Amino acid sequence: MLRLGVLSTVFVVERLAGTREPPAGAWHALVRAPEGLTVVREAGAEIAAEDRWTGLYDVDAGHGLDTPGLLASVVGPLAEAEVPVFVVSTYDADLVLVPARRTDDMVVALEAAGHELVRDDTRWDAPARS
Repeated sequence: MLRLGVLSTVFVVERLAGTREPPAGAWHALVRAPEGLTVVREAGAEIAAEDRWTGLYDVDAGHGLDTPGLLASVVGPLAEAEVPVFVVSTYDADLVLVPARRTDDMVVALEAAGHELVRDDTRWDAPARS
């Protein structure tokens, strides 16, 4: 099973309809689609509690792109517990986001599935982009 870090950074996931260019400011992930731009960034004080997301990242990241089942081993138990997810994949690992209000449910589901959850005080500070 995996050792997953519960990140100290709190995220927000935004859909910018009709937007094709990245917004100014700091962001962690951008996904461009025909409908617009999806932005994952650190949640500021202005973000309502119901719009905040908790992040998980594989502490031992670097399994490679050809290792099957890693993401499924995380999202499967969360789906069974009816915890929504938003996933951003990187070359080394996946950033799995769950609504912050469901963090306790996430912990219970993933520990029951055999994963180890550790507090990861790594701040995912993104450089500001203009």
